[in-house]
Amino acid sequence: MKIVWLFPGQGAQFVGMGKELLETSPAARRVFDEASLALGESLSRLVLEGPEEELTLTANAQPALVATSIATLEAIRERWPALPAPAFAAGHSLGEYSALVAAGALTVRDAIRLVRARGRAMQEAVPAGTGAMAAVLSVEPDALEAICREAAAGEVVSPANFNAPGQIVIAGHAAAVARASALCANAKGKAIPLKVSAPFHCALMAPAARAVERELASVTVAIPRFPIVANVDAQPNTDPARTKELLVRQVDGPVRWEQAVRYMAEQGVTHALEIGPGKVLAGLVKRIAKELKVLSVSDPASIAEIERFLLLAP
Repeated sequence: MKIVWLFPGQGAQFVGMGKELLETSPAARRVFDEASLALGESLSRLVLEGPEEELTLTANAQPALVATSIATLEAIRERWPALPAPAFAAGHSLGEYSALVAAGALTVRDAIRLVRARGRAMQEAVPAGTGAMAAVLSVEPDALEAICREAAAGEVVSPANFNAPGQIVIAGHAAAVARASALCANAKGKAIPLKVSAPFHCALMAPAARAVERELASVTVAIPRFPIVANVDAQPNTDPARTKELLVRQVDGPVRWEQAVRYMAEQGVTHALEIGPGKVLAGLVKRIAKELKVLSVSDPASIAEIERFLLLAP
């Protein structure tokens, strides 16, 4: 059995996530205590009580999701001390920070401070209403890239997330995304506008990438205990210096999630734990590599399922 750990990205957050873990797991509470100290405010109060519109702000959602994902992991480790290390870990966009904490490459406090700065920089990079994102269905990657080039007309529009076969998200200037969406319809595809606060993972995020680079300059990155399959190139990495480069490139570069999952499957991975709120990644994995078994873990009940899933019992 070869295991991988997967961590969700922005959009998975909801008010009350992690509530049962915080009520039952001292290890989970310690993570939130660390996160709150890093921010100088109570993150658990925001996560448990909201309001939703405040939690969904990019600068809040990002630290909240990293804290909840790592709290879930620590609750798992608390319940199953013999949990085997994964062959790889990966996170979708923001989730890459959770993966790095899980591997010991970043401390909780550094990761929380980084993603708070990252969230603010991404929100401020583009004035409200200037950008847009859309999920494109049933258009092949090469065809979609050609559509984006045609639709750009001097503006920015490009693939942002290669999520799964037949599902790619595009991002850029609102008018260019609209033009690309119309061309997708002509190509017998479908484009669904997404409710997002900014056009992530495209060239418009270049100012945010520079801000993340500045923040990372003062952070120590350790050698991870297991490889992290990076978003930007879908390849494993254990080099601390390269970790910083990959995190910077990730901000304004596309998330190659489909390729990352395919890489891990090709390396013989058989089981995956989706660690943190939601089941989005499990759904994507089923579309990418049906042979990979996935368990989504976010509460005490699903933590209890790990024994059966990974055959931890003697």
